[in-house]
Formats: sequence, structure tokens, C-alpha cells
Amino acid sequence: MPQPAAPITRLAPSPTGALHLGNARTFLINWAHARQTGAQIQLRIDDLDGPRVKAGADQGAIDDLAWLGLDWDGPAVRQTDAPEPYAQALAQLDTAGHTYRCPATRREIAAAAAAPHAGAHDVRYPGLYRPENAPPPIAPDTPTAVRLRVAPGVMRFADQFAGAQAFDVDATVGDFLVATKAGLPAYQLAVVVDDHRAGITDVVRGDDLLSSTARQALVAQALGLTPPQRYYHVPLVLGPDGHRLAKRHGDTRVAAYRDAGVPPEGIVGLLAHTCGLSDHLTPWTANAFRDAFDWQRLPPCPCTLTPEHDTWLRNLS
Repeated sequence: MPQPAAPITRLAPSPTGALHLGNARTFLINWAHARQTGAQIQLRIDDLDGPRVKAGADQGAIDDLAWLGLDWDGPAVRQTDAPEPYAQALAQLDTAGHTYRCPATRREIAAAAAAPHAGAHDVRYPGLYRPENAPPPIAPDTPTAVRLRVAPGVMRFADQFAGAQAFDVDATVGDFLVATKAGLPAYQLAVVVDDHRAGITDVVRGDDLLSSTARQALVAQALGLTPPQRYYHVPLVLGPDGHRLAKRHGDTRVAAYRDAGVPPEGIVGLLAHTCGLSDHLTPWTANAFRDAFDWQRLPPCPCTLTPEHDTWLRNLS
């Protein structure tokens, strides 16, 4: 009988901004899970989003993670170091007839699409340039993105933390991007290619990406690839207003706390508290978090970062 794949996960910060406490919480959970289960950890810098990448943010993320006490196996890898696999995947999808070119702008899509579902972040692509819909001709030299054909139907998968999931990708987003007008692989394609190349078995990330997992499964299916074996989507960190942590909630960057003299044990201690590992705020080491982490104790709902949490951290400096 074939041996099961050795477990491997990835820490995948995107250098479009600095790590904040919400990012740190997810990475800490991911790291603890890997070290408890003996999984290898790849540090992957997801730097394909060219216009949004900020100079120095990649090294900043590496420094923040190391300062918190996290480690990984082998040197960091960057998506931009090896563009060939993405081009090969796009060519494979094109040859198989799974994709088509689309010059539509966001404004055109929004004008043509029905109103998005309440609470949805995406406007459904209404098939403007699907070849079978007799689209208008595309003028030469017009920048075009590439979209994956999505068939009607529900994509189901089991999440190890969030439970059974079901998404009708066609009904919610329709044919989605696998390459941008700039010629770069889109997030949904890049993640599938990267995870396959690295042999990723376990993915731990925020539950805002649950719907992306369904799209990535469709990409993997079209490429004839097997998705990671286990997904763990964890609740986000919110600000006091109930929205996901952002600049409007103050400076919650890990680097800002470090520069203010807050010790890493303060950050880890606060995150341990939000993960249900301690009843009160007290400093923790990363190794203590690793040893104590328990999926059964992790609250299934988002946690809220309050001004009192910020005050406690800054009083440690």
C-alpha cells in the first residue's frame, strides 16, 4: 500500500502590508499545529500581487515571525522566483478548453451583473465574454484577463475546524480569474500550483477564505491535481466595531508593538488568551503556546481586539 504523504504546511504572508495581530494569530495557530503534528513548515512569500506589494514588507514579515518565536524548515521561497509553473498551468487550462480571454472592466461587470448577495464581497461575473454567449469581438492589443469556466453545481468539502462546507461557485461568482490583465497568475491559480509543487497537506488560514477553497478545488480539478488533504479555517480577529482588523482600529502591526518596546511574550500571551488557552492576560512564549494549543479550546467565533487589550500590551513595554 502507498505510504501517506508526510504532512507539510505553509506560512504564506503576503507583502502587501505589515503583519498585524490578526495575521499573527493565524500564523501562530498554524505553526503550533505543525509542530504538534510533526509537519514540516514552508515559509512562502506570496508576492505575485505586483502593484500592491510594498518594498521591504517581505523581510518585515520574516522578521516579525522570527521575533514572535516561530520557525520553519528551509529557506523562504517567493512566488516570483519561479514563474514557469504558473505559465505551464495556464497553458494546460487553455489547451483543455477550461479558460477564455476576458477584457471586461470591473465597471462593465458591475453594470451587467445582478445585485450581489447580501454580505457578498464579489459581484457575479455574468459571462460577458464566454465564447458561447456570442461576445463582442476583442480588439487587437486589448489587455485581457483569463477566466476559468465554472459549471453549475455545489462544491462540497469538509473543513477540520469549520465543519462541512458547500459553495455554489457558479451562482455566487461565476467564471473567475486565473490570470490578470497584467499577465500575472491570479491568487486562485497561484495557490493551487504552489501547494501542489510543495506537497502541502495541511492548510491553516482565516475563514474569510472558505469560499476560495471551493474555487481552488475547481482549479485543481481542471488541472488534474489533488488538493491538500486537510483544511483548517479559523475565525478572524475583529476590531471593536465588529469589522475585520484594519488601520481604522489603530496601529496593530506586530512591528509597531515591537518598536514600542512590547516583548514578544506579550503578543503571544494576548493571542493565547483569544485562543481560549488562558483565562486571563499574561505573557506567554511561543513554545508555551505550541505545547498548550488545542483545537477543541479554540473559540468557533471571531475574537475582538479591544482598546483594553492594546493598553495591556503597551503597559508591558
